[in-house]
Amino acid sequence: MHHHPKCFRRNLRLLPVTFDALLVMIQDDLVFHSNSNKPQLPVPYQLAIFLFRIGHNGNASSVESIAQWAGHSAGAVVSCTRRVMLAFMVHHDTAIHQPNGEEIANAKAWVGEASCFAWRHGYCMVDGTLVPLADKPGFHGEAYFDRKSNYSLNVQVCQ
Repeated sequence: MHHHPKCFRRNLRLLPVTFDALLVMIQDDLVFHSNSNKPQLPVPYQLAIFLFRIGHNGNASSVESIAQWAGHSAGAVVSCTRRVMLAFMVHHDTAIHQPNGEEIANAKAWVGEASCFAWRHGYCMVDGTLVPLADKPGFHGEAYFDRKSNYSLNVQVCQ
């Protein structure tokens, strides 16, 4: 699929180079190693299934639809999603943090150059992929209400 970047982006909602960077982050995680007689899917497949799942909503996001797209069972889709989420959670404290002064200055400079000059003093939010939630979260639910009038998470990848 790397040879068809438009299809890749439509299906996984990111560019192949970003996929490769994410793969490097998680590929050696112990969650992908098992002593079972039944081998797991290769990590790139598991990551692709996870990204397809979080990048779609409605009928396209059902476990059964994703299983059909991926050519694997619904159980495999659930297992892949769980494993990839666990692998990314290891990076939580390094990936999610308050920016330091240099990071803020760089972000503001980028906003001023690449976006609307009037927004040059802003730096915290760049549009990302919205992952719709089935229901309003019980804890601080209003914080998850997005500009499209849905409850969702905003996913971003920074390189």
